[in-house]
Amino acid sequence: MTPAVLRMRGVRKTFGVVVALDGVDLDVAAGEVHGLIGENGAGKSTLMKVLSGAHRPDGGAIELAGISFRPAGPADARRRGVAMIYQELNLAPHLTVEENVMLGRERRCCGVVRRREMRADVRRALDVLRHPEISPRARVADLGPGPRQLVEIARALVGDVRVLVLDEPTSSLSRRDSEQLFAVVRRLRDRGVAIVYISHFLEEVKQVGDRFTVLRDGRSVGSGEVASTPVSALIQLMVGRDIAEVFPRVPHVPGEVVLRVDSLAGELLPRSAGFELRRGEILGIAGLVGAGRTELVRALFGLDPVRRGEVTVARVRAARATPARRLAQGLGMLSEDRREEGLALGLSIAANATLSRLGPFGRGGWLSRRRQGAAAAEWLARLDIRARDPWQPAAELSGGSQQKVALARLLHHDVDVLLLDEPTRGIDVASKVAVYRLIGELAARGKAILMVSSYLPELRGVCDRIAVMHRGVLGAARPAAARTESEILDEATRGARG
Repeated sequence: MTPAVLRMRGVRKTFGVVVALDGVDLDVAAGEVHGLIGENGAGKSTLMKVLSGAHRPDGGAIELAGISFRPAGPADARRRGVAMIYQELNLAPHLTVEENVMLGRERRCCGVVRRREMRADVRRALDVLRHPEISPRARVADLGPGPRQLVEIARALVGDVRVLVLDEPTSSLSRRDSEQLFAVVRRLRDRGVAIVYISHFLEEVKQVGDRFTVLRDGRSVGSGEVASTPVSALIQLMVGRDIAEVFPRVPHVPGEVVLRVDSLAGELLPRSAGFELRRGEILGIAGLVGAGRTELVRALFGLDPVRRGEVTVARVRAARATPARRLAQGLGMLSEDRREEGLALGLSIAANATLSRLGPFGRGGWLSRRRQGAAAAEWLARLDIRARDPWQPAAELSGGSQQKVALARLLHHDVDVLLLDEPTRGIDVASKVAVYRLIGELAARGKAILMVSSYLPELRGVCDRIAVMHRGVLGAARPAAARTESEILDEATRGARG
């Protein structure tokens, strides 16, 4: 193996009484993609924040190319060749690609910005990525998720990166954008860049990774060659036990129709959607990013305007309604965008989990924080949300734990119809299994579940029926057992045939 360009030994980090890192070791060689995997709260992001200068370690040693490495902050780490690209991109949407790439590295002479030289630097970085369609003068707000990800990588390349950390880089990307990103990762690896790849999608780690390290409870518990290690072994290292079923099936029987949608159309998307959803049923919606799946869910919940069509909830017709009315009718929605829509990050876990239904905690016009906290603590335990206590700010949680807090609010409200938009995005394997089991249990209790997902194995493994959306038009729902992934992809790209 090529000698390690990055060597971390016995790295420790605590936050108060919480031990986030308890003596972690990690070696990454130049010209390799190293998968860093583990459950939410295992310490992956904390370890990389220590590496990138965002956190100061409490103990241990780090070497970069054989020299002691202890950055004073993220800017210092970048100057020395370590760049981290977070799951939530750190770009200024109102600025151009060029301005974002060179932000903090502007070339100046006598107080004048040397834009021609800067544009040449940006162009060279984009040429390495082989995406000439991204113009340095384009506004970032006008780019899609895939190109924005590449702009972040271009920022790292301008700084002559040695170690590039990618934290859940495909969580918001379409399959096509993900494949383009994988190609870029391989090209950077071939240029000698050491890449640390954090992902909950083990299939991705198998696809692009060379070696891996598994963290569990703040410790490194295993490492090895990706190609020779089966996914089942990776999962066992992550959770410390065997998981017999990745998609546990809880017996449930569909009952009466509780939600009927006829020829529903929004202002732009969806163009036409119709289906029936029964109590005790899990209906999956597949499709490419931009096909109109999220717009369908938002229109059903009253967040987006409806242009035409009918929506019947429990035999009551109401195509146009506010979210408050939908909640009163028994519909609840889990947004795919937890940071902007799903959570109030400045508030506590308890507030986020219970805010939509405070009645059980009120008495004489006063709110009982004790009862509110106790209810939130139950959800923390049930969904395995790792937090200090129910009053910890939601902003301090990992992305996966934030997603579970948003799901807890929906469950606390006890709605009859759950509209779930990418419910397992950013959640680790063990937590996904817990969510799949919970969805099955809800269906067994007579809840009706509409589930949008870009991850085809979970649609086929969890849902009873699957409908595919293509360019705003929803196809007929068919039994999940009768659908193959290739067939679903074919319908998503070319539309229903015959």
